[in-house]
Amino acid sequence: MTQRNTWQRERVREALADARGFVSAQSLHATLRDDNTGIGLATVYRALAGLAAQGNADSLQSPEGENLFRACATPGHHHHLICRSCGLAVEIEADDVEEWAQRTAATHGFTQAEHIVDIFGLCASCAEARASERAGQ
Repeated sequence: MTQRNTWQRERVREALADARGFVSAQSLHATLRDDNTGIGLATVYRALAGLAAQGNADSLQSPEGENLFRACATPGHHHHLICRSCGLAVEIEADDVEEWAQRTAATHGFTQAEHIVDIFGLCASCAEARASERAGQ
C-alpha cells in the first residue's frame, strides 16, 4: 500500500524526527495539536504506520503494551537498548540474537523467521540520578 506524501504526513514525520527517543502516537498528536496543525489523531496513526512500514520509523511495544515510534536512524533490521526513564534509545547489533533466532526456528521446522528484540533498562545518566536520589534520602 503506497501512501500519498501529504503535508500532514510530512508534518508527522518532522515531529517524529524532532522527538527524543520513542514516543506514542498520542504524545506526538499532543505536540502537533499544541502547534495548532489541525492534524487529527487518526491521521497521526496512519502516518506513523506508513512510516514504519516503509522503514522510515522504528516501532516497538513498550513493557506496558503501548506502541511507540521514533524516526529510524538505521535502515533495515536492528535492535534497541531503551531507557525506561528518559526514553533514550541506542541501536545495537546483535549477531548472537540473529543466529539464535534462525537456529531456534529451524529446530522447530520454521522458515522465514522474523523477530523483534528490544532491551529495556536504565541508561547510565538515569541510573546515576537514581543512585544519587537514594543516597540523599
